[in-house]
This record gives sequence, structure tokens and C-alpha cells, in this order.
Amino acid sequence: MAIVGARQVGKTTLARELGKRAAPPAYLDLENPEHEARLADPVLALKPLRPAPSGGEASFQTFLERDLPQLGVNISAPTLRRFWTMLAHYHGQVWNAPDFGRSFGVSDTTVRRYLDTLAAAMVVRQLLPWFENVAKRQVKSPKIYIADSGILHTLLGLSDLPDVEGHPKLGASWDGYVIDQLTRRLGARADECFFWATHAGAELDFLVVRGRRRFGFEVKRTSRPQLTPSMRSAMADLRLDRLDVLHAGEETFMLDRHARAVAMNRLLIDIAPLS
Repeated sequence: MAIVGARQVGKTTLARELGKRAAPPAYLDLENPEHEARLADPVLALKPLRPAPSGGEASFQTFLERDLPQLGVNISAPTLRRFWTMLAHYHGQVWNAPDFGRSFGVSDTTVRRYLDTLAAAMVVRQLLPWFENVAKRQVKSPKIYIADSGILHTLLGLSDLPDVEGHPKLGASWDGYVIDQLTRRLGARADECFFWATHAGAELDFLVVRGRRRFGFEVKRTSRPQLTPSMRSAMADLRLDRLDVLHAGEETFMLDRHARAVAMNRLLIDIAPLS
């Protein structure tokens, strides 16, 4: 069995969890020349070994100091690490370049370049706004998400569940995780995914547009979701084919003729991929 994927998506954590079921577990770091050389004789190399040290923070430095420069990025690792960390505190918020630039101490265009760099490296996600021909002032800047919730928690210094549950970004972390899982389940492309918001307060967390069909999703970290005036406004203004409210409870049930409350633990059952 092989576990493959981008950096910091949880491969090592998954391998360690699977390793607990085997006796004894063994770890080899293929970026370590000594370990790589030992694999010339795999029978000996795969005999019982001590677990290698965790690579969480080395991985961050490797990504910033080696991987990004190989992609042609010439921004210093300490600068990008500081920016990435500050960006974690904006997770789930509408991007405001002047505000962020003042906080970071650089120009609007500079923070925009930093943001685009991390987005191109697929460690930050920009969820674009949707514009509708309605007589309402609409938000025109993207929402920003750290692409992986594990990386988000690391950047925020959250090491366990109590840390996460006690942090102000708990709700935003849940929103980002659910939107990521929805995107994967639906098989939606980046150019089909949006959010919608007006300056008057109406908002839709996640909108998927494919052809003439429009599917709306709200994310609520509650076990008792209800239709709100904001949701009704989104359903009417955006002419949604369906609205699903993803929640943390156990059951899926109808909220309205065209709206459902969908339990996250039933995502793979109750949400079908887009055809």
C-alpha cells in the first residue's frame, strides 16, 4: 500500500495511525540519503525499525525553503511563513488587501502577490464571489481559506481538540473543512465554486454553478439547523435549484420544499456528485 498526496495533507499522521495496528511499525524518510541507501536492500531495510521523528515543522520549512523556490518563488521563507500564519487568522473572511497590508506592514500589491503565490501552490484557497443582477450591493472580493484544516490548526498553534474547540476560529475552521469536502464530493471545478454576499447581510456560504443549474450550500456548526431570512433571500435572489444546509447533527431532513438539512456524517449518502 502507498499513501501519496501533497505536502501537509496528513500522510504521515495517517501512516502513523495505520502503523499502530501493526507490530512493530517502521518508518523510512525517503528524503534522508541514509534511509534511501538502505532501501537498496529492502529486506533488511524493512525489518523492525524505530519510528522516525515527526516531520511537521521540518515539513513547513522544506516547503518554504526548497519547494517554493523550485517553483520560481523568490519571496523569503520567513516572510512567507509570517504571511501564511497571519492569513490563518483571516481564514473564512472576505479578503481586504488594504487592511491586511496595514497589518503586515507592506503595500496592497505586495500582499496580493503573497496571496497569489500561496494560492498557486495550492495551500491557500480563494473562493470567488458570485454576482447576480439584483438591486443590492454585493461583495466583490474573494473569501480566503487555508486549504487544509490540519495546516490551519498548526499555523494557529492548536495541537489538540480542546485547543480547537476553545479558539475563535472554530466556526471558520468547520466551514472551510465542510466546503472542501463538499467540493470533493460534488466533483466541482474551481471555476464552478463561489460564495455570495450582499452588504445588507444576505449571504450564501457556497454556491456551485454548473450550466444552468445552481446549487446552494450553507454550513452551520449546530445540530438544529433552521432556515433563516438570509437563506430565503439567497434562494429567491439566486434562483437556486436546491439549498442544502450542512450541519453537525445526526439526521438529514427537509426544511422546505427546496431546502434540506444534511448531516455531515451522511455527506457521502445524501449528497450526490454532479452529473
